[in-house]
This record gives sequence, C-alpha cells and structure tokens, in this order.
Amino acid sequence: MSKKVALVTGVGPGTGSSIARRFSDGGYKVAMIARDKKRLKSLENELEDSKGYSCELRNQEYLNSTVDNIIKDFGYPDVFIHNAVRGTRGNFLEFTSEELQSNFDINVLALHRIAQKVAPEMIKKNKGAIIVTGNTSAHRGKANFGGTASTKAAQKILTESFARYLNPKGIHVAYITIDAAIDLEWTRKAWPDKPDDFFIQPDDIASEVWHIAHQSKSAWTFDHWLRPFGENW
Repeated sequence: MSKKVALVTGVGPGTGSSIARRFSDGGYKVAMIARDKKRLKSLENELEDSKGYSCELRNQEYLNSTVDNIIKDFGYPDVFIHNAVRGTRGNFLEFTSEELQSNFDINVLALHRIAQKVAPEMIKKNKGAIIVTGNTSAHRGKANFGGTASTKAAQKILTESFARYLNPKGIHVAYITIDAAIDLEWTRKAWPDKPDDFFIQPDDIASEVWHIAHQSKSAWTFDHWLRPFGENW
C-alpha cells in the first residue's frame, strides 16, 4: 500500500515543523511549503519521504506552480494543513491597506487557492481532511489587532463554508484555534518572566492536528480550541 500524502504550509521552526514530523512519524509522505530553504532542506534530511518547496504564498502564479509540482512529485494530498499565517500589529490608523491585503493573501486567498486544487480529488475518493490552524484573533477584533483579526475571521468563515460543503462528501474540515503563546525563541524573549507552562508546545499542537485529521466519521470536530491549562479565557 502506498503512503498517504500530507501537505503542510507554514513550516516554520515551531508548529509547522512539528506537524511535518508528526505526519512523517505516522507514515505519511510530507510536502512542506515555506520560504526558508535552509529549514526545508534540514527537514528533508531528517524526515523520510519528505520534500520542501520554497514558495511565496502571496504570488498566485508561484503558488499554483508549487502545488502542481507537489502533485507531480507525491500525488494528490490526503491531508492538507494550512498553518501559514501573516499578521500585523497596530490600530486601524496605523496599518496600511497593503499590509491588510498581504495578510489576506496568506491567511485567506492561499487557503482558497490550494483547497481548490486538492479538494476535487478528495471528493472523487470520498475521503480526506483539510485542517486550518488559527488563533484567538479569528474570534475577536482587539484594538491593535484589526489587521490580523479581520483576515483570520474571514479565514475561519471560509473554512466553515468548506466544511459545510465537503463534510457530506466524506471530507473532514476543521479549524483549530490556538489560544496561547506558542513556545518559540521570539515568544520566550517577549515574555521572559513567564513559566514554562505558560506556553503551548508545538509538538502538542501537532498531536492534536493529527488527532483531528484522523477522527472517526461518526464524531467529527470542526471548531477546536487549544490552550494551556492555566490560560485565562
């Protein structure tokens, strides 16, 4: 039996890399999209049957070509995980229309473009999964996060529309809200006085992504929240 294929966007040093490792450990071929060629090469060397594709998701032509190459190299993905994210800080008087469009291009349009390419094959097979990782901004528009929240909220609604269309066709779609600071070098610097259990671990996020992608059809999750046990909510 040939291995299943997982396509992961946003393969950064934290969550994206952990997701790639988890699906590789689970026996998948893993296609990884990011901009950092060095990181992708390192993961290729680490993970059997994996390949990295350096791509600027905001460039439609480049993105389409990259997904076509993935399909040529691996076949159509059985699981598509959109983990890529772009955000800006500042109130609406401070961020530019160009920055807002850039956020929308990665958070929403790239998700839509890739799903349009991979979902038809999932429909033919009557199986598959599309998982989108989000954050708390998808659910509220705080004063200094409008440029991020508006696009993450649009992303969540788009994903919900995927689910309502694809669920009856056998494809599981889920939105995972990460209500936490992910344990990364920059977040540790941002909150130097916080204890270890303040941060959510990338490997634990990846384990939940794996779990959601493999749920029984009799009990599918769409809106899934993750937060450390001590997080206020």
